[in-house]
Amino acid sequence: MDGLFEILIVFILLVIGYFSGNYLEKRHYKSIRERERQTRHIPIITFGAKQFMLENTQNTELFIGSVVVSVDYFKRISASLRNLVGGRIMVYETLLDRGRREALLRLKENAIDWGATQIINVRLETSAIGGRSGNNRGLGSIEVIAYGTGIK
Repeated sequence: MDGLFEILIVFILLVIGYFSGNYLEKRHYKSIRERERQTRHIPIITFGAKQFMLENTQNTELFIGSVVVSVDYFKRISASLRNLVGGRIMVYETLLDRGRREALLRLKENAIDWGATQIINVRLETSAIGGRSGNNRGLGSIEVIAYGTGIK
């Protein structure tokens, strides 16, 4: 009977983790979409400054947007099960998408606060942080850094 009770507790925790993780992810996506709409007027150009004529600029500055996003426990279990059979791990794809979009938004918001009219030479860097303790296997969280040159 005790074993059944423990399995029930684990199942309940997984269900709570699934629904709370989905709720928080949807809320974050809603925030991202709203902030993307608000910063749409600032173009991001991804080619280098050497290819872009900077004749009418008053000032330039390097801007960085950084975010660390952690994977929830339910997604980690889901990805582990997917690793058994192979294929796309879609739960990690949404994690990377949220991280990239958030880092670009933070970059744009910093540039807008400074007064930039456009951002050129934008680059993205992604790295994994942590993982399971001990053997350090698996994804714990990711850091995404976006950087570019703001122009007035």
